[in-house]
Amino acid sequence: MRIFKSSNNIIIESEGKHYLADTKDWNSLVNQEDLFQKLKQQIKPSSEINWTADMLQAPIGTQEIWAAGVTYFRSREARMEESKDSGADVFYSKVYEAERPELFFKSTHYRVAHPGGKVNIRKDSKWNVPEPELTLFINSSGKIVGYTIGNDMSSRDIEGENPLYLPQAKCYDFAAAIGPCLLVPEKPIDPDSKILMKIERDAKVVFEGDISINQMKRGHEELAGFLFREMSFPDGVYLMTGTCLVPDDTFTLQEGDIVSIEIGAIGILKNVVAIG
Repeated sequence: MRIFKSSNNIIIESEGKHYLADTKDWNSLVNQEDLFQKLKQQIKPSSEINWTADMLQAPIGTQEIWAAGVTYFRSREARMEESKDSGADVFYSKVYEAERPELFFKSTHYRVAHPGGKVNIRKDSKWNVPEPELTLFINSSGKIVGYTIGNDMSSRDIEGENPLYLPQAKCYDFAAAIGPCLLVPEKPIDPDSKILMKIERDAKVVFEGDISINQMKRGHEELAGFLFREMSFPDGVYLMTGTCLVPDDTFTLQEGDIVSIEIGAIGILKNVVAIG
């Protein structure tokens, strides 16, 4: 099942049909125990509606968004390349092999770009890329109950200059997009699921690629466990799980580019690039 959020309602999609959720409170809905079964109970003829996915909002309430870094080998290589001049490349090699993952804060809910909305690149950066990521929704009790698509916008020149600049490279207004929905499956997502990304500029494709999520070095439960070790999230939390689709070092985003990210049953997250 998929849950969509609009300006007025929460919509549950099941087998191609759409149903009005029995609450408009996103936080209370997604933090119910046995969420799949609770949603299934709301699938009834009396709640079915005619609905099209227009004016979608990001599938988020007041949750924070966190992110994991260097979880794919390609990400390790890219981070080492961008930071070699500062001498920080060794840290990315070490964290890839370490027991403890890299976890960092990405965004508050009010800085998140909606599906179809604008994602920003920094005015003070010259090398910016999108990072397409499978994103976990972990409820308040620490259980992974859903999945969405995340775009972890990144300023590679700022991060590469000094690893202590990571928050500035990663955290700013509309540096994160999630959507178009929250997928709530009965079983964990298929590890062979693919992430596809396409970047268009002036109606031409300037980057295209795909990767299977089974290429991740770390497991989803492992990442969630580290995130919840010493922190609580009363409303649950989103966790971007890292990327392996990294454009080559000559590529940077430009204003007006269209970034489309697709993951199987979740759908397509599309955003337009703007200068912050």
